[in-house]
Parts: sequence; structure tokens; C-alpha cells
Amino acid sequence: MGMIRIAHISDTHITNEGAFKGYAFDLIVEEINRGNFDFVIHTGDITNQGLREEYEQAAYQLKKIQKPLVVLPGNHDVRNVGYKLFEDFIGPLNGVYEFRDGVVIWVDSTIPDLSDGRIGGHKFRWLKERLEEYSDRRFKIVAAHHHLVPLPDTGRERNVLFNAGDVLDLLLRHGVTLYTCGHKHVPNVYRVEDLIIDNAGCTSCKKTRKGDVNSYNIIELYDDGRVRVTIRRVTGDEITKEHKPVKPKIFVPSGRRLFRIVQMSESNVSDRVYFRRKTLENVVRMINERLRPDLVVHNGDMVDAGIERYYERAYEYYKLVKPQKILVPGHNDITYLGHELFQEYFGEPEVLELGDIVIIPVLSAQYETPIGVVGRMGQKKLRNTLREYEGKFRIVVMHHNVIPVPKSREIGFLEDAGDVLKVLTDEGTELVLTGHGGNAFGVKIENTPIVNAGSVSWELHRNPFGNSFNLVDIYTDMVVVWEVQSTWGSRKLLGIWKRKKH
Repeated sequence: MGMIRIAHISDTHITNEGAFKGYAFDLIVEEINRGNFDFVIHTGDITNQGLREEYEQAAYQLKKIQKPLVVLPGNHDVRNVGYKLFEDFIGPLNGVYEFRDGVVIWVDSTIPDLSDGRIGGHKFRWLKERLEEYSDRRFKIVAAHHHLVPLPDTGRERNVLFNAGDVLDLLLRHGVTLYTCGHKHVPNVYRVEDLIIDNAGCTSCKKTRKGDVNSYNIIELYDDGRVRVTIRRVTGDEITKEHKPVKPKIFVPSGRRLFRIVQMSESNVSDRVYFRRKTLENVVRMINERLRPDLVVHNGDMVDAGIERYYERAYEYYKLVKPQKILVPGHNDITYLGHELFQEYFGEPEVLELGDIVIIPVLSAQYETPIGVVGRMGQKKLRNTLREYEGKFRIVVMHHNVIPVPKSREIGFLEDAGDVLKVLTDEGTELVLTGHGGNAFGVKIENTPIVNAGSVSWELHRNPFGNSFNLVDIYTDMVVVWEVQSTWGSRKLLGIWKRKKH
């Protein structure tokens, strides 16, 4: 069986100062030169400060690699107007590399003098055009510097790709095989639907995380569609993950429906003009008369501000909802007196056990900021609770999204999203429901479907479908999620995922 083998290096941080570990670079380069690699991808931060003397040294060091080499810029490379020097010493900032049955499309995600990233405007359109141009290729690889989904063990979630949700959506729509990146100095591999997201650690920089050592990744693409990624550390330790694309892509539920959930968010009840009172009243009628779910989940921002007048109004609306409810506070809910008022009107959310279905609420909202946090103690509690109910269908409910949402500016809204996402996927959580960002989106990461609700009745949303809520149907063999338009009740499929076997 044929196979393409790629070495993925990143974050070399070449400099005359102490940040660069020359011996680690030489050791990895020697392994690559001896190995049967078809080519090498370097996903940025070649230099440490983007200075001319560093680029001169980098050009010399990179010549040691005796394989075809794709190199793209990182945030450190564009410091001090280093993007001009990158083109002089390294090559184009964006480009295409073709190989047998495949293509690498690399794109500059850097913003001068910022650690954050963006693939916006012209570059986003350019990337879309290239994906359309090479749509017939069996293997489509997109390479950029910045990470696409939150990573564990990186400290506070920041320096993100501002339009990560749009980029993720674009890659999924175009059947991209692999997104390869660096930036956070942590090696990691996630499967998002059939897209592999491959983060390299740092090849030759002293700044590793939690005492880790330097590493690089080995990517193997097989003719039958399998993708295997191996994280190889300079100590010789290896971790390998393999994925085979799911076929067929369309499923029809064959078992009976066990449970139905209406998931909503951002009702933002208030007396402001942006609150669509009639829309929320219509949704309440739909829930009671037509949909008749077993449970209603509200993922936060029930009110626009934490004042008693708004809570009184919200209580009047939601007491009309007949099915059982579980409500978690969003950041708007706990502004001003909201922390006390939420508990007074709706109570503290607690674990809800309904036969084989267990709903686990997670509190992430903080006072007076849209930035959320679960915290190290909260993560430990979440992991223990998931393990306590192992064997049941566990649904984690929280306000802040743990995956980027299309059409919103990602600024690391959950500051420990990487570690929280790791807990959720490590424990094989059956379903995660979130509600921040004003747009509906659903993807499966590893074995865990993660579904974000749009705004149910607030005019300031980001959803072309309009105000909406989600209808989650759990069958014996799969989970089906529909997005339902709040005014008309029309539906569109948001996601359908096979259930894992216990």
C-alpha cells in the first residue's frame, strides 16, 4: 500500500541568544535526513525575533535539511517587520506545494507585532479558492502557524486565531485531510469530524511546557485514507494516533428515540429594543405544544443584565415552560446583583440524573467579563463527576464554548478551554452543550459531539439562519441535532453522530 511520509517541525526559534538549542535541532534534522520522508513542513517561528542576523543564521540552518521543505511564518518571524526578511531569506508567505495525490496549501496567519493570528479578508478568500482549485486531490493539507482548537497544557488560552471558527468551518466543508500548525510549543493531535488537527511542539527552543522536551511530528498518509500522526520526542519516546475516515457520511437512525432536549441560549430578557419578546413567547409555545421535549437546557445569558426587573420577567417566561429545565448562568446573568438573583429565581444548577441520561452542569461565568473559566479545581471536579457516571449517557452543560464558533471573533472566551476540552475528550463525554457566541455550530472532537446554541431571542446575534434554538434527539444508536428557527420553526440539520458503544 502506498504512503506519503512527512516530517512536521515547528518553533525552532533560531537565534544567537540562549533560546535556540542547536543540538536538538541537529539531532532532529539528522533523524529526518536518515528517514524515508517525502518532504518536511516547518509551521513557523523559524527565528526568535525576526532580525536579519537570525534570518541569516536560519537560512544556513535550514539548508541542513536534505528533503523538500515547506516553510511558513510564525508570529516571532514577523516581529521587527521580519515578514519582509522572510520573503528575502526563506520564501513566499503563502503558497502551494503539490505532491503525489495531494497538496499542501500554506497560509500566513500572523499579525505584525501581535502573538495572535488571523486568516482574514483576502487570505481567507485565497485559501477558499485554492481549496476549490485542488478539490480533486485525495489529500488536502492546510498549514498555518496558529492553533485552530484550544490546546491542553498551554496555560491561559490566548494568542488564538481570531477567526478560528470560520477557518474550521471552511476546512470541514472542503474535506481537508489535515490542518498542521505550531505556535503553542505543545505537541497534540485531535480529530475533528474527519479533519486531523496536528500541532507540533517546539523543535529546538528552550521554552517547552511543563518540563517537556523538544519534539517533532511524523505524518503518514495512506492510500486507503488513513492518517497516522506520531509525536516523536528527542528522548525517543513516541505517541501515535491513527484515524480512518468515517464512511458512509450520512446516517439514518435505526433505533428508537430515547430522549429529546431543547437547547437554547442568549434569550437576554430585558426591556431593551434588542430583546424580541414575541420570538421568545413563540418558542415557549413550540416547546409546550409541538416539540414536547424531556428536558429544556438553557446555556446562559437568560437576562441581558443582572437586575431584579429583568429576572422577574425571565422567571415569568420560563415558568411557562412545562418540561423539566436545567439552567446555567452566562456572563450577563451574573453582572450587578445577578449572582444572587440567579440563585434566588432559578436555583443553583446541580447534576440531574434521568435514568441512563445524566446532565452535568459546569459553571464558567465570571463577574463583569465575557471571559469564562472553569479553573483547575473545577476541571478536577468535572473529571471526577464524569468518571462517577461512566457507563451512562453523560451530557455536560455550560455557557462558554470550548470550540471556536463561525462568524465570531475568537479571543479565548474560556481561558482554560484547552484543559477543559482535554478532560471532556479524555473521558469520552457523550455530549457537550454550550451557548456562547451567538451562532449555532456542532462538531465531533475525538468521540465527543460538541454543540453550541445560537441566540434564541436577542437581535444582536451572528447567525444567518436568524434567532434559533437546537433540538437534540438521542437515539439508541446516534445523536441527531437540528437547528430550529425561533420564528418559523423551520429546521436544518446541525449534526448527526453515531453513539459510541459502551
